[in-house]
Amino acid sequence: MNRTSPATSVAGRRFGDAPMNSLLRGYLARAIKQGRLEIIDSAGAAHRFGDGSGTPVRIRFKSAAAERALLLDPEMKLGEEYMNGGYAIETGTVLDFVTLLYRNIGSRGQAWWMRGASRLRRRLRQLLENNNSSRARRNVHGHYDLDSRLYDLVLDEDRQYSCAYFEEGVTDLDQAQAAKKRHLAAKLDLKPGQRVLDIGSGWGGLGIYLAENFGVDVTGVTLSDEQFTLSNQRAEQRGLARRARFLNRDYRALEGTFDRIVSVGMFEHVGLSHYREFFRHVDRLLEPDGIALIHTIAKRNDPAPINPWMQRYIFPGAYLPALSELAPRIEQQGFWLTDLEIWRLHYAETLAAWNRRFQARRAEAAAIYDERFCRMWEFYLQVCEFGFREQGLCVFQFQLAKNAAAVPLTRDYIYDGTPRANRHDRPLAVSGRRLTRRNNRDRGCHFPRRPTGSAITT
Repeated sequence: MNRTSPATSVAGRRFGDAPMNSLLRGYLARAIKQGRLEIIDSAGAAHRFGDGSGTPVRIRFKSAAAERALLLDPEMKLGEEYMNGGYAIETGTVLDFVTLLYRNIGSRGQAWWMRGASRLRRRLRQLLENNNSSRARRNVHGHYDLDSRLYDLVLDEDRQYSCAYFEEGVTDLDQAQAAKKRHLAAKLDLKPGQRVLDIGSGWGGLGIYLAENFGVDVTGVTLSDEQFTLSNQRAEQRGLARRARFLNRDYRALEGTFDRIVSVGMFEHVGLSHYREFFRHVDRLLEPDGIALIHTIAKRNDPAPINPWMQRYIFPGAYLPALSELAPRIEQQGFWLTDLEIWRLHYAETLAAWNRRFQARRAEAAAIYDERFCRMWEFYLQVCEFGFREQGLCVFQFQLAKNAAAVPLTRDYIYDGTPRANRHDRPLAVSGRRLTRRNNRDRGCHFPRRPTGSAITT
């Protein structure tokens, strides 16, 4: 263990002399070489690890049982014990703590008994991700049907619960979410009167935006009772109920065909064993000259299950694809992969914005639920931000077509700032403000410059 010069702990013991779990102390002493980690054990004695550099992090264990739990199964218990109050972070944040651990330990620094638990979870992955229609509905209910007031605390005014698009110079979450919707609309290359299917339509923000600004007919599907009710209320309030309707239905049960299909933040809930089924239904529902656009969290590195704590408490049944898992299914279904864009840090910035909003109104969240729920959510938001900053998480936006001529030959139509179906200067409704395409630049909503070179952008 890296020790500083002798000092007295809060319990009157010297650093390193306390009855902290010996295996945990030895493991941390070998693993933590950089950074500044101080742990107050359950007996009140202090231990220091690392070289003293960087942001200080101080952890206090509330029980010896919590120490043992983190030692035996850190993938699950790091979040579970924090949520349940087994330890507290007295200096620094959850993000600081997990970043320090990962930079020293990573995924390859696990002890043999930790690797055993990881291997077992990999083998059980198919059972956890068997998202048939009934299980998919239960999974959605557990997260998206939380008290509606909670999402009002955290999300932007349009309730976009997916990655925002932070154009150059933009830091405001509402502007970034508006930019995301514009970017999606441009890639859909919409024309008035087209039929659009939104799979996983959330609270209806994207579907209403497309119907209102591009003259298309939108059908959205969700498995969330809360989202179903609010989406239709919003469409009715905007006078769009005849052009934007939302169904409480599984996409696999839909009939008919659509000119455009868009899915934002839903593919993460499909499950690896259902990928072929998903693309088969997209093929069935898409017109021969149609375009589909799928926006999903993904991994840049080797395929692996999501964190088990996240699987149990936040997103049951979820799985994040690697490109090596997506490409074969797209190929087997016979689609053209007409565009692939990779967003790297946009979701990290989105999650940071959500966390700032959550922390600013934490007392209100605690009044809706309780402190345990608040610890769960701050762990969720900050660990996810960490994943995008440190662990290779990203967002894939992939555009599919059946016909090679369905999409323009160049990507200019995406970046010229005015989708072809909407060349005239129609107002954009953004968070209660009306912005025209002429004045977007004056409000900090900059369209990205037209790229050159490869169609695979980062």
